[in-house]
Amino acid sequence: MKDYSTKNIINIALTGHATTGKTTLAEAMACNAGIVHKMGSIDTGTTVSDYREYEIENQHSISLTLLNFEWQEKKINVLDSPGYLDFHGEVKSAMRVADLTGVTISATDGIDIGTELCCGYAEKDYGIPKLFIINMTDKEQANYDTALSALQDRYGRTVFPLTLPVNQGVGFNQIADVLRKKILTFKTDGSGYFSEDVAEGDWNERLEGLHNELIELIAESDENLMEIFFDNGELSEDELRNGLHHALTSDGLIPVFCTAAESNVGVKRLMDFISKYAPCANDFEKVVGTKPGSDEEISYTPSVDDPLSAMVFKTISEEHIGEMSFFRVYSGKVNVGDDLQNVSRNQSERMRQVYFMNGKNRKDASQLIAGDIGAALKLKNTHTGDTLSNSKNPIQLQGIPFPTPNTNKAVSPKTRGDEEKIATGLSILHEEDPTFLYRVDPELKQTIISGQGELHLSISLKRITKRFNVELAIEVPKVPYRETITSNSNAKYRHKKQSGGSGQFAEVWMRIEPNERGSGIDFGNSLVGQNVDRGFVPSVEKGVNQICEQGVIAGCQVVDVKIDFYDGKMHPVDSNDMAFQIASRHAFSDAIKNAKPKLLEPIYKIRVKVPDEFTGDVMGDIASRRGKPQGMDSEGTYQIINAELPLACLHDYSTALKAMSSGRGMFTQEFSHYQDMPPNEAQKVISIWETARAAGE
Repeated sequence: MKDYSTKNIINIALTGHATTGKTTLAEAMACNAGIVHKMGSIDTGTTVSDYREYEIENQHSISLTLLNFEWQEKKINVLDSPGYLDFHGEVKSAMRVADLTGVTISATDGIDIGTELCCGYAEKDYGIPKLFIINMTDKEQANYDTALSALQDRYGRTVFPLTLPVNQGVGFNQIADVLRKKILTFKTDGSGYFSEDVAEGDWNERLEGLHNELIELIAESDENLMEIFFDNGELSEDELRNGLHHALTSDGLIPVFCTAAESNVGVKRLMDFISKYAPCANDFEKVVGTKPGSDEEISYTPSVDDPLSAMVFKTISEEHIGEMSFFRVYSGKVNVGDDLQNVSRNQSERMRQVYFMNGKNRKDASQLIAGDIGAALKLKNTHTGDTLSNSKNPIQLQGIPFPTPNTNKAVSPKTRGDEEKIATGLSILHEEDPTFLYRVDPELKQTIISGQGELHLSISLKRITKRFNVELAIEVPKVPYRETITSNSNAKYRHKKQSGGSGQFAEVWMRIEPNERGSGIDFGNSLVGQNVDRGFVPSVEKGVNQICEQGVIAGCQVVDVKIDFYDGKMHPVDSNDMAFQIASRHAFSDAIKNAKPKLLEPIYKIRVKVPDEFTGDVMGDIASRRGKPQGMDSEGTYQIINAELPLACLHDYSTALKAMSSGRGMFTQEFSHYQDMPPNEAQKVISIWETARAAGE
């Protein structure tokens, strides 16, 4: 591959809902560009993109993949991203470094939730233009017009078809081209080659009308072009080309293309358009960041002459190779052997090896310039989301806004001694996929993993199991219930122990009362006189804190209690720190039991997004989970349901929602508050704890 300047580099992320053919489209592009001589298939596990063992096994994309090729004097970097909602962290990574997103849509299914999400990322998170690719136009139930109409209804009149199917359905091989006003006939051998013919009859009339509408739309996006159009009634070829580029870049036009990627129909025409009209790396005026350690904004231009700024958007760990960091250069350039600054971690890094990537295949690169994307091997302390720059001109780029987890599991080794292997595996997975989180919860005494759904966690754990040869026990995480009281109570407890020599003696008098919700434990003393030395107050408080951590009625943390240590007794010889700790624990436990204790449960806010036809099912399911609806909103053809649910009723919600909505629903969750637990539910928790305690567990 020859060297390309920044103005000739195009970065496009292929995004969209699952099973819309993104990977097959990327494969067709690679084949057309000569990267592969024959298109691979997902079914046989032979595509350039889905090369990882776990992707071949599951037959769908799980991680984003970088491809690059030359097309019409441009270098095009394609970021093929997963479609399943469980892996949308990869989508966000891809779009963070792209200048354009191609949103794929099934001609049989139309707009889906993945469409909505990807368009939202482009508009709200990254401010990059988009185009729509209505794929699978060769399927029996394909309906391009319906899909196009839905897109226009949802995203406005700037959504405009540039190619249309002439004979959609089985045998599809003809496309009407609005820009050329021609009928394109593609070969059926998968080569992607096509011939052009003049449109006749109804198609001629239709293409003429659409072509004129397109010119008007392009003119509207630029005041100068609008004046030229009003004066002349048309635009020259150069004016049309420049105007189309400007309209796409400024979101004044959202082009729509039809393709059948599996048979390589329409793909070359799409590639032609991208190379001619898509925004290049230097089409954006500046690279904006902040001065490290402050909010002061600084900016560079996307030029090789400006100081270096680069973003690491993906990290993978491969056996026998090590960690590989994928990054985009926004300004300046990176040479092999350069000493760089990881601004995010204040660490120095040396670029020892740099590669251009096509799936798993890598090619040595001596340099990466502004606008280009590649990978570096064995950076010692650089992770996804980090900024690389020069130490003399540091800049901190905005990171990647990863989605928050909504599904949790508890894991533990089945074999003693595998703890270290599992810890290593969890760490590696998090490095590769920042949406996969893990923590050791000291309260629950469990290792908790968190992700975007059951599928996400299932595949992640399979990878650990296989790579590190360990077996994992997986269970539902414990719920962090809380114990509190509803009335005032007093308690006295004497601890006395004599077994020869010095003994133990302490007597603690304590009163408790309910405190405000969320106030925690308020410990104080109102001691008067000389019955108890003030030096034992910390001992009593320590004993109280121990019971607050251990719980009294269900083994849960005690909260929102006001405690007054008001009197007691001591012995001049036998009283000590431990004696007062023991006495205070018993006194506090007795006081809790006499203060009408109750359990509190964590309540989470959820935001569910589903197509309108599933609203009733979702609402019914929320009610069955002791949930309380908090209102509804609409967003296009989707309904937004806000509700509050107990955490205990959320552990399988991701799977249930997918089943209820045919995989088209999604949700987010966040902690809201603690509230009183229904007595019947509380008794279940208490009984389980009492049984476990009786059994010595």
